Amino acid sequence: MIPLTALGGLGRTVLSLLAAFGRVALFALDAISHILRPPFYPREFGMALLNIGWLSLPVVGLTAIFTGGALALQIYAGGARFNAEAVVPQIVAIGMVRELGPVLVGLMIAARVTSSIAAEIATMKVTEQIDALVTLSTHPMKYLTAPRVLAALITVPALVAVGDIIGIAGGYTVATQNLGFNPAAYLKNTVDFLETRDIVSSLVKGAAFGLIAAIMGCYYGMNSGRGAQGVGRATKGSVEAAAVLILAANFVLTGVFFSL
Repeated sequence: MIPLTALGGLGRTVLSLLAAFGRVALFALDAISHILRPPFYPREFGMALLNIGWLSLPVVGLTAIFTGGALALQIYAGGARFNAEAVVPQIVAIGMVRELGPVLVGLMIAARVTSSIAAEIATMKVTEQIDALVTLSTHPMKYLTAPRVLAALITVPALVAVGDIIGIAGGYTVATQNLGFNPAAYLKNTVDFLETRDIVSSLVKGAAFGLIAAIMGCYYGMNSGRGAQGVGRATKGSVEAAAVLILAANFVLTGVFFSL
């Protein structure tokens, strides 16, 4: 028989996880509700667009182009065992658009943006700047969270689209320059193989991953402990939670689009 202490420990862990999930869900609903209601802060929104979108382009582009090139090499090497080298354009395209593009961009955003948001807001909490906002009758969720969440919802799908294109371009460059593929035939196979739902699924995943990344950064920042250790724990926890939730959301969304 399983000891009662072990069952009690398991129950406490499950209840703790459910409580944490509930707190995050309520926080996300609150943040989304503030996006839809005035007042709005265009300056904060513009800064968030710049930080999340434009300044993330270099790391997204480099990640995508190297991943696309490596994917082309791996597919060619694997396909050569079955005399199926010709499938490189099709597999690179669907691999980048449906899976690797959105997931890699999401993880890069989690590493770069989620950590930045969590550290910034946690530092504001430690230095009592959030208390000052409340004193000035400015809602912290409205001023700090809503602009960042909205910016992530808009920019991350755009980053995913750019990452998909650059990743396919990386595979195209390697295939045509090193593997002997005809450039025109490679592009034709890529365009013919991709379907509308592949592109839609990629953009939907981008929006979901952007929402997760921004929400996790804001949630951990708002709920950080005091002092430098609190800021460090909030930053680390936000990235870990965002990465795990992005991978879990990718699995769920892949299953949804697979069943359509």
